[in-house]
Amino acid sequence: MHTGHSTLRKTAESDSVAPISMKPQGDLKSLHPLITRTPNLRDTDEAALRQSLRNYFLDTFTTYESLFECLANDQAFYVKPINLRHPLIFYFGHTATFFVNKLLLTRMISERINERFESMFAVGVDEMSWDDLNDGNYQWPTPAEVKAYRDQVRARVLDLIDHAPLQMPVDWNNPWWAIIMGIEHERIHLETSSVLIRQHKLDYVKNSTNWKPCRSTGTAPKNSLVKVMAGQVRLAKDKNDAFYGWDNEYGVHKAEVPAFEAATFLVSNHEFLQFVEAGGYLNSHNWEEEGKGWLAFTKAQHPTFWVKKTNGWYLRLMTEEVVMPWDWPVEVNYHEAKAFCNWKKSETGLPVRLPTENEWYRIYDVSGANEVGKDKAAANIHLDHFASSCPVNKFAQGDFYDVVGNVWQWTETPIYPFDGFEVHAIYDDFTTPTFDERHNLIKGGSWISCGNETLRSSRYAFRRHFFQHAGFRYVVSGEIKPVPSSHYETDKLMSEYAEFHYGDEYFGVTNFSKALVDLAVQELRDKPKIKALDLGCASGRATFELARYFDHVTGIDFSARFIGQGVQLANSETLRYTLVDEGELISYKSRSLSDLGLNEFKQKVEFSQGDACNLKPQFTGYDFILAANLIDRLYSPAKFLGNIHERLNIGGVFMLTSPYTWLTDHTPREEWIGGFKKDGESFTTLDGLQAHLKAHFRLIKGPHEVPFVIRETKRKFQHTVSEVTFWERIG
Repeated sequence: MHTGHSTLRKTAESDSVAPISMKPQGDLKSLHPLITRTPNLRDTDEAALRQSLRNYFLDTFTTYESLFECLANDQAFYVKPINLRHPLIFYFGHTATFFVNKLLLTRMISERINERFESMFAVGVDEMSWDDLNDGNYQWPTPAEVKAYRDQVRARVLDLIDHAPLQMPVDWNNPWWAIIMGIEHERIHLETSSVLIRQHKLDYVKNSTNWKPCRSTGTAPKNSLVKVMAGQVRLAKDKNDAFYGWDNEYGVHKAEVPAFEAATFLVSNHEFLQFVEAGGYLNSHNWEEEGKGWLAFTKAQHPTFWVKKTNGWYLRLMTEEVVMPWDWPVEVNYHEAKAFCNWKKSETGLPVRLPTENEWYRIYDVSGANEVGKDKAAANIHLDHFASSCPVNKFAQGDFYDVVGNVWQWTETPIYPFDGFEVHAIYDDFTTPTFDERHNLIKGGSWISCGNETLRSSRYAFRRHFFQHAGFRYVVSGEIKPVPSSHYETDKLMSEYAEFHYGDEYFGVTNFSKALVDLAVQELRDKPKIKALDLGCASGRATFELARYFDHVTGIDFSARFIGQGVQLANSETLRYTLVDEGELISYKSRSLSDLGLNEFKQKVEFSQGDACNLKPQFTGYDFILAANLIDRLYSPAKFLGNIHERLNIGGVFMLTSPYTWLTDHTPREEWIGGFKKDGESFTTLDGLQAHLKAHFRLIKGPHEVPFVIRETKRKFQHTVSEVTFWERIG
């Protein structure tokens, strides 16, 4: 994932806007001493909203360009600061092409500006592994050519803001969302690009009057612990929220957080020095396995922005090196922060670790920290104060310092989607690639974080080896509760079944599992409803539906993978899967029992793997057995039918459904119980069922046809009709 934002600032000596070498074409007079905040999209005054978006766009676009004035020469645009990312010329063009590509998707524009640029600058290499070097060759344009292109994009977007039809409010489904998305995306890359400039060789950077670092430093304060009482965390951002959000912020999340203790200050350079001097980088016993790999590969001996010289330690800022400010926060990746916590745990005997995302929210809530408003922030954030970090004891927020601002804070929590998560149609890969349990959330923002990044609801995550303007605060707390699985099922068959059981209804055809259970309930009437068996339950929808009416329901399937979907839902997790739209294009879906009104019944359900033709003895004594679309998938349906009565109580009901699609791939030809000629006449599967079941059952209803639809792609569906019969056990 990417990260940041900013604007041209007034100089300390004058009220005029500081000049920039790549002078933009536009309304520089619209810039303010404080960078424009993310706008309220529920403004009911159309003219005011247009002006707000105009200012927000210009402020962002111009600030981003001013950042590249920190490059000393044209060569600095083409030399990679680090091997894991493109050179800075890519990022100079990327944010502009993003506007064009997203506006095309929403049809706010119909023509490209520069097809070559909009292909070359479209996709950035932002999520590579630390040992995955990219040596691709590109024929990059000149900075002047990219600047000229940016001027064209600026003019096109301003024309839209001033004249395009505006239907209010501007929300998730409004085509104007692409404009806000482009602005917030550029603010993210403001931060990303500032980190790359900071990682450039000093020969390639220069100081800028628009980007002045803090010059204050002193003795580092001694850290101490503050008690945080137990409490609840609740987030529930919805599509009607007044402020822009990225897809992972929407949905509902609640958590009860036990009491814990947290450090008053972010870990300072001085506090981290103790770890360095104790040999923290020279031996690996305090490092996690992934961290050990990173340490061995990089051979790091200290934080990446520390510089060891003969006369002592220095700190690399964005465009210069300064004598080490020991009272500023240390800036490290997750592996280093985690190793420090493990070392401190061994030194103190206390359960020291990084906070979880939920614990950060508790710190935020008890500290009284506020989101950045129109006034100058009481935090080192939004470029309101410095173009660098500052002392960790400068900005108090309640009993803590820097709950927001100064540097981002690593957490123990891999990013995961909240209940109700949806991808946005025009940016379906913003978050989903990070749902791999290898990207950890960072919270609180840094000195350059602007716009959406400053909101309490924002959620950004990075690979654990990546560097941002990020440090950490440690907590003393117990074990961490695992976060819900963030993986999306991508296997085509598994995804199709997840959608078949729990997804949308198509062409007005009722969900098959629910339709079957509704039919069964009508037939069962006053019969006992203590125990039910869903045999061949697959992903388990009918198992949960039966639990509406029965005291206990068992779902059995031969496939552990299918059952896993039901188990996941029964464990209060969200089922996430991808569906093929066309070719390589996919959509992302998620379902929970709450979505379907089934959550209250999950305690009555159990799942087990089993062979329908050879069930374990304990699966018996049922009042009702459902075998949905099972009979023509068994290796010996006759054996199954000959024994099923042993599992059912006298008077119990056996419901059997099937489209009777006999295939030798599933059932040997000699095992078919119907669907062939016998004595010269057609012998149907219903004939076979009656022959095999008549000793212990009587047919009480059917045959009855129930249709179902399976989605294969966005425009290809399988429509099938299943024959349903009900049998009562008589002996």
